[in-house]
Amino acid sequence: MKNSSIFLLFILLLGIGTAEAQTTVLHDWKLSSPDGSYIMQITQEKVATGKKQLFYTLTYKGKQAIGKSELGIQLDNQLFESALAIENDTSLSWCENLDFAQEYRQSTQQEWKPLYGERSRVKEDYKELVLKFTKFDEQTAHTEGQQGTSYDKRRSYSLDIVFRAYNEGVAFKYFFPENSNGLFLHITGEQTSFAFEEGTKAYYERWAQGPYFLQPLKNWKDESERPLTLSLPNGLYVALLEAQMVDYARTKLKLSTSQANTLQASIYGEVDAIPPFSTSWRVIMVAQQPGQLIEHNDLVLNLNLENQIKDSSWIKPGKAIRSGLTTAQALACIDFAAQHGLHYVHLDAGWYGPEMKVASKANRVAGNRDLDMQELIHYAAQKDIGIFIYVNQRALMDDLDELFALYQKWGVKGVKFGFVQVGSNRWSTWLHQAVKKAAQYQLLVDIHDEYRPTGYSRTYPNLLTQEGIRGNEEMPDATHNTILPFTRFLAGAGDYTISYYNSRIKTTHAHQLALSVVYYSPLQFLYWYDTPGMYQGEPEIAFFDQVKTVWDDTKVLKGEIGHYIATARRSADEWFVGAITNTEQRKLDLKLDFLNPDTVYVMDSYTDDAAMRTKTKVAVNHFLVDQKTSLQLLLKASGGAALHLRPATKMDKVKYKNVLTRKSL
Repeated sequence: MKNSSIFLLFILLLGIGTAEAQTTVLHDWKLSSPDGSYIMQITQEKVATGKKQLFYTLTYKGKQAIGKSELGIQLDNQLFESALAIENDTSLSWCENLDFAQEYRQSTQQEWKPLYGERSRVKEDYKELVLKFTKFDEQTAHTEGQQGTSYDKRRSYSLDIVFRAYNEGVAFKYFFPENSNGLFLHITGEQTSFAFEEGTKAYYERWAQGPYFLQPLKNWKDESERPLTLSLPNGLYVALLEAQMVDYARTKLKLSTSQANTLQASIYGEVDAIPPFSTSWRVIMVAQQPGQLIEHNDLVLNLNLENQIKDSSWIKPGKAIRSGLTTAQALACIDFAAQHGLHYVHLDAGWYGPEMKVASKANRVAGNRDLDMQELIHYAAQKDIGIFIYVNQRALMDDLDELFALYQKWGVKGVKFGFVQVGSNRWSTWLHQAVKKAAQYQLLVDIHDEYRPTGYSRTYPNLLTQEGIRGNEEMPDATHNTILPFTRFLAGAGDYTISYYNSRIKTTHAHQLALSVVYYSPLQFLYWYDTPGMYQGEPEIAFFDQVKTVWDDTKVLKGEIGHYIATARRSADEWFVGAITNTEQRKLDLKLDFLNPDTVYVMDSYTDDAAMRTKTKVAVNHFLVDQKTSLQLLLKASGGAALHLRPATKMDKVKYKNVLTRKSL
């Protein structure tokens, strides 16, 4: 028995040694972030089958974030058939057996000012590594010249893999340079994978407006949306995102069928392209605290082209209310907007007829509607209020130039695209071209339904916001709301459609107030299912009146995914704080150490209070605070708190007297 055990151990050790011998590292590259936190190791190895394959690993502050994972893009091109047949390969693994040609490195350190955003200045500091590869087809017969001379020549094809390491994360993409071979790309997928250690859990979401489930990397029924945020056993948080998906195909993430605890990039469908051509960026962000992911989300913008609109003075973010589809209702909303610091009134689906009908043309108001478009646009303009209109993609498909020129003539400020087709290469390209076309007619855009941002608002900032989120159209609970900042909002602005008075909301009213700070959207709807008549002088509406939609700075004060979050955002010298909890009540200790140390502030607090005699049960209080003040928020189940801090005047200091050192709210 003892000899048998020794023999078995010998066999196992021999097998391990043999397996190691079967893998040979041919090339090895390393790329680190400017601050050294991220280290990405890329290798080309000769694997057990004898083929050459590309891999990468990623560490963050000395801890493994991504284990050994494949790189590669899948092609199905007739041009490669002869070579691939000789290699006993398939067209779907074209990145195997690439020949390394050269590497190119550069670094960038700069800062840029977005037209609007969560921060007024964005750092763009990264190191870049470009690996250039070639692949040769079989000896191919060519005929050229006047005499029809025939000769043999090996034809080569090129692929660059571009890697970037920022202090905020890493990214890579596949790029096919222009060539003289007439190469036509038929991309069928990617080999790109992300390997994690056993015990990793992901915030799985099946579709863009679906619920989240925290589950291990096992037995998924289908693909997961991105951004996908994961919690690792070693204490790290990882987010997988996509950037600059402009004329490619949307990516989701699925479980690998060949490697445990591994996710595979899964593009929506095939992509046809002619070089030069680039895929979208694959983005990996890592953090020790989940709130750091939110503070680093400008990475997605950095991976997109700069603003392409020469004169962008007409692009104005703001707050909005949705109106009913009569002239009287719209005029009432315009008056309400003017009185309460809003900027836009939106006319939703149905103004031009049933949106799903081919016969419904979005070039005139439906005959059965008591809606005078020109009267309300003119009235709104007098009060400096803009009009947004909803148009289904079915109607937009008719003639963008004709419709957009008409809307510009009417004086419409923006269009919400509805029921857009998303995912495929065709519809992704159409959608981004439509945003670009809207910019030519100085029209703002809000895209609804399943579209999720990948940073195109940097390139065309007339795209203010987009849905792609389970918001108040589905009335999610407070737990869902505490997941969204760490998942969906890593990708960019989200049109959650905040509601306030509607009886179907599953949170407290102070929770809804706080969402206007926690959730970033340059076009922020605050009264989605509400009407002006629902307002009965509730004092806390002052917070919605004062809150901004774009910011000079953003800080996550505290946060735990699915439990709570407290976010502070600055506009000029004012700070706004939003804090929300899940379906459990919570005590949340906050320091105000982000405030200017030389300034005393008036803090207007808006908190849930069952003793209030208003229907919304929100208490409004005012205190003097400074950088040394500590707060304890007593959050009700599904509740929240909203704070507005502004520099105190001499009169404020007399009125509110003493500066607080510690206060429970």
